[in-house]
Amino acid sequence: MDIHRYEKIWLAGALLLIVGFIATVSYGAVGAGIEMVNDEGGQVDPASLDDHPRFGEPGTYQSGPNEYDVYVVAQQFAFVPGTQEPIRVPANSRVTFHVTSRDVTHGFEVVGTNANTMAIPGQVATITVEFGDATEDGYGLLCHEYCGAAHHAMEGSIEVVPQSEWNESMAVN
Repeated sequence: MDIHRYEKIWLAGALLLIVGFIATVSYGAVGAGIEMVNDEGGQVDPASLDDHPRFGEPGTYQSGPNEYDVYVVAQQFAFVPGTQEPIRVPANSRVTFHVTSRDVTHGFEVVGTNANTMAIPGQVATITVEFGDATEDGYGLLCHEYCGAAHHAMEGSIEVVPQSEWNESMAVN
């Protein structure tokens, strides 16, 4: 059986594309440091978040030297804290966000970082971000899961303040 030269070229090109696609998908799955949401954060009752010890008073809590936990409640169409007033964290710190939803599935993305998770009612998603020097512009928060008619307006912000300006009055927003 004789295969024409052009057929061999197209066959080789197609095989290269397939190998390239497989390599890209494999890198995206294991090489880029992307993790799936798991049940590590635990579960909460979305109907009684106001009674929860941390989600009842969402905000920033110091958990160790240069380590902070931020509790965020996503609800239509705001992040609490984050939308009405920014989340404040000190510079050069490691921040673990604990995010849940009060009503429907929301997205939680810290713009300019690789922090991106879903906020699902009843589930607590945890994601850790290391913030560097203080910035004037801060970081934006976006909802990337369609959550209703005003989804496009669901945004918030994070302020990274100098360590010298951080004090306990900023600890809980």
